[in-house]
Amino acid sequence: MLCTRCRIRTAVTDDGLCTFCSGTRPPLPDGVMAPAPGPGGWDVATWPRSPVGLARAVTALLGLVMAADLFAIGTGLHLRGLWQGLATDGALNIYTGDGRTAEALYGIAAVSQGVALLATGVVFIIWFHRTRRNAEVFDPSVQRMGPGWAVGGWFVPIANFWFPYRVASGVWEASAQTRPDGGRRTVPRTPLNLWWGAWVVSLLCTQVAERLWERAEEAEAIVRAGGLLAASNAVDIVAAVLAVLYVRAVTGMQVERALHGGAPDGPAPAPVPGAHR
Repeated sequence: MLCTRCRIRTAVTDDGLCTFCSGTRPPLPDGVMAPAPGPGGWDVATWPRSPVGLARAVTALLGLVMAADLFAIGTGLHLRGLWQGLATDGALNIYTGDGRTAEALYGIAAVSQGVALLATGVVFIIWFHRTRRNAEVFDPSVQRMGPGWAVGGWFVPIANFWFPYRVASGVWEASAQTRPDGGRRTVPRTPLNLWWGAWVVSLLCTQVAERLWERAEEAEAIVRAGGLLAASNAVDIVAAVLAVLYVRAVTGMQVERALHGGAPDGPAPAPVPGAHR
């Protein structure tokens, strides 16, 4: 049975805690020092905290984001088709009950997108900060920015296109999976780079499409803006899929790294029997 607190190591106490969470962990071997604080001046916890539960929540919420985007694409294309009919054939369906229904459904889709994105963003940032604090335990020497930037970096105009990536890069490097002998092997950053690139493209496409939609007045302009909004929603789905892969990759690496010990330069302890149950 896994520890009820960290969900990483095997429980050894009657209340379901492992040796580390119960405070009965053995002292570090001779000559091994606890990792020193990295950038930002934060004290470093001796052992990492599991990101598994948060990762599952983020994955589920990203699924809701994808569902909301699909709903927006369907309702948006239907509304666009009504405007297309007005632009090409002079059909007035956009002004009838069908048009009002289509606009109402598209409004509901927009609200559902906003709610899903907000909830996902909050939980994702909490997970992101957890993994950054864990990275401080694994290897503070490769962290380029302090743990606070795992939260604040998303809210700095213009810099939010770069700061979170720098944080994520340090987390990825510190979380690299270990070999059985405790050494680290290089893990390609493809999931990180693809996710970040898709997220930036999605953000830019959404901003451009929404501005065109708000400014469109003629039927032809509305049709063009509606097509761009549908395309931006499709890009957002791709970014959400890549975000799931990125979250799973980092979480898996951190669990693997924790099983082999948190101190970056110390000998890795042997995995606890039954830890993968």
